Amino acid sequence: MHEQIARNKRKTFLLLFLAVAFTALIGWVIGYFFWSGYVGLVVAVILAIVLSIGSYFYGDKAVLASTRARKVTPQEEPRLHNIVEGIAIAAGLPKPDVYVVPEVAPNAFATGRDPDHSSIAVTQGLLDMMNRVELEGVIGHEMSHVMDRDILIGTVVATVVGAAVLMSEIFMRSWFWGGGRGRRDSGGDTAGAGALILFAVGIVLLIIAPLAGQLIKLSVSRNREYLADAEGVALTRYPPGLISALEKIGAAPHAMRAANNATAHLWLDQPSRIPGEQTSTMEKLFSTHPPIQERIKRLQEM
Repeated sequence: MHEQIARNKRKTFLLLFLAVAFTALIGWVIGYFFWSGYVGLVVAVILAIVLSIGSYFYGDKAVLASTRARKVTPQEEPRLHNIVEGIAIAAGLPKPDVYVVPEVAPNAFATGRDPDHSSIAVTQGLLDMMNRVELEGVIGHEMSHVMDRDILIGTVVATVVGAAVLMSEIFMRSWFWGGGRGRRDSGGDTAGAGALILFAVGIVLLIIAPLAGQLIKLSVSRNREYLADAEGVALTRYPPGLISALEKIGAAPHAMRAANNATAHLWLDQPSRIPGEQTSTMEKLFSTHPPIQERIKRLQEM
C-alpha cells in the first residue's frame, strides 16, 4: 500500500509539472510573437496565479452552491456527524463541516483549501443506502482527500490548464485581428518565415491545448482516487467497508443531477456514468475516475 501511495504522489506531481510547463510554453510562444518570450512567460505565470488565488479562496463555496448542498447539524444527522468526527480524530485533523446533497444517487465529495477550511458532503441517497461500516469507508476516502489537500491540487491543475487554453485562444484572435503584425512586418523574409512557423505552432497549440489539458486534469484525478482509497481504508482499518460501499454505488440505478463537468472530479464516483453500463475504452481515457471494478480489485489486493 505504501508503495502505491508513493507512486501515485510521484505521478501527481509529474502531471502538475507538465501542466505548468505546458502553460509556460504557450506563454513563451505568444510572448515571442508579440513582444519577447520572457514577457509571454511572465504573463502566463501571472494569469495562472490570479486564477489559482480566486479558486483557492472561493472555489469550495462555488462547489457547494452548485450542488445545492445543505449544511446539517449533529441533531439533524447524528450518525453522519459521529462518523465524520471519529474519522477526523483518526486522521489527526479538525472536523470538517458536514453537508447533505439532495440527490437520490449515492455519492460524496470533499472540498476546501486545507484541513482547517474543509467540508465533506454526502448525498441523501448515500445516507439511505449505506450501513455504518460502509459509510465509514466513504468518509475515510473523503477525509483522505482533505488530508492530502487533493482539492487544492485539483484546483491548481484546473486553473493552470485553463490559463493555457485561454492564452491559446488569445493568440489566435490576436492574429486574425492583426495584432501580430509587429513581428511579421519587421525583419524581411526571415521574420516572415518565422511568423508563419509561429502561426503554425499557435494553431497546433490551440488544437491540442483543450485535449492535453483535459487529459492532464483527468490523470491527476484518477491517481488521487486510487490514493484516497488506499489511505481511506488505512484510516478505518477495514477495507471491506469501502469495498462494499463501492459495490453498492456501482450497482445503484440512479444517475447524478447536481454534478457537472467542472465538479465531476470531486465526487467519490464518476457522476456522469449511466447506471448499469460497462466502462468503455474511451470512457476509461476521458473519465475523471478509474472504473469502480478496478478500484475494488486494488482494495481486495491490500
